[in-house]
Amino acid sequence: MAVKTTPLVTGVEKITSLRNKENIDGLVLEKASKLRAEVKGMALQCRLSGATFQSLKLATIPISSSSSRFIFRTLPKTLNLALFSRHFAPKAPPFSVLIRNLSAPAVAAAPAAETSDIKDFKWIRDNKEVVAINIKNRNSNANLELVLQLYDKMLNLQKEVERLRGERNNVANKMKGKLEPSERQKLIEEGKNLKEALATLEEDLVKLRDELQIEAQCIPNLTHPDVPIGWEDSSKLRNMVGSPRKFDFPVKDHLQIGNELDLFDFDAAAEVSGSKFYYLKNEAVMLEMALVNWTLTEVMKRGFTPLTTPEIVRSSVVEKCGFQPRGENTQVYSIEDSDQCLIGTAEIPVGGIHMDSIVAESALPLKYVAFSHCFRTEAGAAGTATRGLYRVHQFSKVEMFILCRQEESDMYHEELIKIEEDLFSSLGLHFKILDMATGDLGAPAYRKFDVEAWMPGLERYGEISSASNCTDYQSRRLGIRYRPSESPSTTSKKGKTNLAATKFVHTLNATACAVPRMLVCLLENFQQEDGSVIIPHPLRPFMGGVEAIYPKSR
Repeated sequence: MAVKTTPLVTGVEKITSLRNKENIDGLVLEKASKLRAEVKGMALQCRLSGATFQSLKLATIPISSSSSRFIFRTLPKTLNLALFSRHFAPKAPPFSVLIRNLSAPAVAAAPAAETSDIKDFKWIRDNKEVVAINIKNRNSNANLELVLQLYDKMLNLQKEVERLRGERNNVANKMKGKLEPSERQKLIEEGKNLKEALATLEEDLVKLRDELQIEAQCIPNLTHPDVPIGWEDSSKLRNMVGSPRKFDFPVKDHLQIGNELDLFDFDAAAEVSGSKFYYLKNEAVMLEMALVNWTLTEVMKRGFTPLTTPEIVRSSVVEKCGFQPRGENTQVYSIEDSDQCLIGTAEIPVGGIHMDSIVAESALPLKYVAFSHCFRTEAGAAGTATRGLYRVHQFSKVEMFILCRQEESDMYHEELIKIEEDLFSSLGLHFKILDMATGDLGAPAYRKFDVEAWMPGLERYGEISSASNCTDYQSRRLGIRYRPSESPSTTSKKGKTNLAATKFVHTLNATACAVPRMLVCLLENFQQEDGSVIIPHPLRPFMGGVEAIYPKSR
């Protein structure tokens, strides 16, 4: 599967026809044609093989007119997975290039966030070896060489465009004076030809920027220096909480427990919606509501603002948050004949709340705790880890999200993992916290901590939560900034005060409660020999005082 690249050469005849006109310098045309041929050659290298997009770094490029569309193979699921599209048609001067690329974490010697975004590509070029090593460590398929080649081509083409614009302006200035009719006519023809040549090269520049963006978006965030290098098995243990419960009777898994207690129905859901869907019934419904309300209550005590969010969002917002369809392994449900998707996490709509805005520094940090339903294709998942509620297409989740100053994101990352630890310990779960290795990090994450709880019925640890520091990877593409209030301002010669330059916020996210995984933990860890399941004390007030779930025959 591949995305066809639009050829860059359009209107070659216009350039060729200009060669015979005396009022256009032949060398200009020769150079323009050469640039166009080079651009075409570069474009032919830009092909998206359908394997994966390891990461996404959406470059917001204000241009005069442009449209890009990705076409991915749809998955034969109940929901139609259709065209996953991106459209770029912002109103802006045609050559104000603002390419947002590699994120600059607080500890990296990258340019300050307030600098022109075009310099980020310069930083990548100047630190090519560092970026290449990071791409390798992150197991990313980003093509750094092609990104840098396209960047150089874009700069060269932009210089030629600017040169032609200068010549066009010179002609326009000459037209203002008194001229002989023949001389004026000659300038008119020259201006017309320059306009045509310029329009053609401008079109090529727009297309080249799109090609550059497609490739550059594959570059993942930089990585915290303490993150272990390798695959998931190289992840480092941060903390072990509690110990596994010892049973003196045969342990059942949550699927058997749920069937015996009449808590869910997978068979009926499979008929109605397809595999990996489910009905919750009886006390399981009350337990889901109890988990959500208890979690919200506890997290709000820590200064988080509660939200419910849209569960359908624009595909551009999904991309700006760092999520991307990965060929046949895409996790995103796209809505047919639209530019919208179902969310896989509340992180996406919460991240979009302050999109394209400058937040007052005094308002930071902004802390949100959001409840939503989540939808994931779970393509490529197989094995025992998919049984029952462990891996499903639709589920309820409570997500924490923080926007903060750049220098504070490491501190809030620790705060998020501490909240998760407090929540899960208070329920009496045994779990471990891992500092995940580079090969297991998603594209936006600078660092990620996973929480894996013991699931006795499955006889293994299973992930129930994660907490990620994304630094400015998401905020650069979402356009979320703040203006430092304590930075020194300057006064211009005209007496006007120049405000301090803005900076990109850092964003963090963490799962407070993924309901199905929590149900697995509770049912398996608190099962009793008589077939009942004890409800942990913190949840009982949210279940109307119910202390246990008993078999219906009692």
